[in-house]
Amino acid sequence: MKTGCCGKRVWRIVALGWAALAAWGAAGSAAQPAAWRPEKAVEVIAPSGPGGGTDKTARLILKIWQDKRFLEVPVAVVNKPGGGGAVSLAYLKQHVADPHFVHIAPALLLTNHITGRSSYNYTDFTPIALLNSEYVGFAVKADSPIKTIHDLAARLREEAAAVSIAVGTSLGGANHIAAALVARAAGGDMKKLKTVVFKSSAESMVAALGGHVDVVASSASLILPHFRSGAVRILAMSAPKRLTGVLATVPTLKEQGIDAVVDNFRLMIANSGLQPAQIAYWDGVMARLTQSDEWRKNLENNLWENTYMNSRDTRKYLDAQYPELKEVLVELGMAKAAQ
Repeated sequence: MKTGCCGKRVWRIVALGWAALAAWGAAGSAAQPAAWRPEKAVEVIAPSGPGGGTDKTARLILKIWQDKRFLEVPVAVVNKPGGGGAVSLAYLKQHVADPHFVHIAPALLLTNHITGRSSYNYTDFTPIALLNSEYVGFAVKADSPIKTIHDLAARLREEAAAVSIAVGTSLGGANHIAAALVARAAGGDMKKLKTVVFKSSAESMVAALGGHVDVVASSASLILPHFRSGAVRILAMSAPKRLTGVLATVPTLKEQGIDAVVDNFRLMIANSGLQPAQIAYWDGVMARLTQSDEWRKNLENNLWENTYMNSRDTRKYLDAQYPELKEVLVELGMAKAAQ
């Protein structure tokens, strides 16, 4: 009788224990965000027309997603050029808290807000990933009397307006900021820089080759063919460390005593209001994409650096970049956005 009684008591305790474990497990499951995946077609928005830089990036991402079957839904690239990126951002903003719309954005997302060209700031969106970095090179014609970055710095120190520097697209972009930082480091007045703006970086390169300007500040990928042919000499790159491959012989600004790093980065963003599970999904997809051979080969061909960061780290990076860019644009007299 006693043994039977104790046995019932033991089983009762065990049963209660299992019930408690089941309840704890259910509570734990409820605390974890449910896994999410796209439920309809995904749009990758590019702020440039077909063939533009952000369009090429968007189409490469689409191709890798499709080839690797990273997504189980249809994907399309949607081009929304115009307004220095304002048109595409306005389109993205129409899709509130919808993770099926992602946008390829350049560093102009930050500088356009600082200069007042756009009412949208990076804080109005959800960062998905930092994709890559492209650094600015300073190049001169092979027969230029400016032989080194120190020669350029000396001229800028003496009279900043005496040196013409070609940049593409607009003032306030990465190329212009890089030139301004060199002038400041040299002790010159960055506001007096003779910056000649061309419709595209390709046109700025043509002007340098023709001897119409003294220096061109442009992306490494654009300068490289002319460097290989011997038509230009590259004085420095704005990278934190030397690039690899053909440009491994070109010193950085920093190693030549000019404390300046300018990153013309590209990132992927989505609208605000995404849920943690949705962000986690895109973190996983983009981590796999940036580790693929196709992505790495494309970066190498374009002389871009693989600086991938997930959503959380991208936000921290942008938080650090914004005040640095603002400081230079304030000094240039170009900052107009209310802060």
